[in-house]
Amino acid sequence: NTKIRMTVKQKTIKSEVSVKGVGLHTGANVTLTFCPAPDNHGFKFQRIDLDGQPIIDADCDNVTDTARGTTISQNGASVSTVEHVMASLVGMDLDNVLLKLDGPETPIMDGSSIQFIEALEEVGIVAQNTDREYFTIPHNITYTEADRKVEIVAMPLDDYRFTCMIDYNSPVLGSQHAGISSIAEFKKDIASCRTFCFLHELEYQLQNNLIKGGDLNNAIVIVDKEVTKDELDHLAKIFKRTAIEVAPQGILNNMELRYQNEPARHKLLDMIGDLALDRKSV
Repeated sequence: NTKIRMTVKQKTIKSEVSVKGVGLHTGANVTLTFCPAPDNHGFKFQRIDLDGQPIIDADCDNVTDTARGTTISQNGASVSTVEHVMASLVGMDLDNVLLKLDGPETPIMDGSSIQFIEALEEVGIVAQNTDREYFTIPHNITYTEADRKVEIVAMPLDDYRFTCMIDYNSPVLGSQHAGISSIAEFKKDIASCRTFCFLHELEYQLQNNLIKGGDLNNAIVIVDKEVTKDELDHLAKIFKRTAIEVAPQGILNNMELRYQNEPARHKLLDMIGDLALDRKSV
């Protein structure tokens, strides 16, 4: 059920801008270049490192994996961990951007969207000729995965409101809420919130070589188990630190929280990025 709700023009960026970084799971050094795109183009990734430079539409129908971030695949090519980049495009109120990437995964940067936002702001935004189309929700939609204790509810509203509640049965993390009532709040309240993981997940991923681009500067690590001095020394060595300790908030002291509920705010960021794969403004 799609209709034009108001006369808002589609938008793109004024010129190209690039960011460089490391893929969190692949450890690959990559350059991501945001490029202006014409009306009705939408968001598309292009793997410029591959023969034929295949295009991958940022479309929910192209999602092939959600195990450790969102992966999209098309035309024999894939791009992993797209959600932080996608959230920045929505947060900047953009419609049409070509994203050129010279590797299999977007750069993790500091684990949030803020550096993508800053790059896009640097070049500026331009209105285009075509009216934006909106995806409107005709009635309540509920999606549940009982085994994972996940529930998503979408309700009709002539507005934009997003709330997120997380509860991992963790005494350290507790139950957390985050919300915004306008996408204009994204940059100030959500964009800088970094990804997080639990210490037991980090140890598993390290043992199985699943996290190669993490340097403990781009993830909040929640300590959900008793941890020995030897384990902390081992982590310090892996991440090339002189020492690591557990901070009073129950996280590793590699960083300070930007918000008390930063993990919930980051999950909201992820959801905004993944929802952008519906190819219409919500």
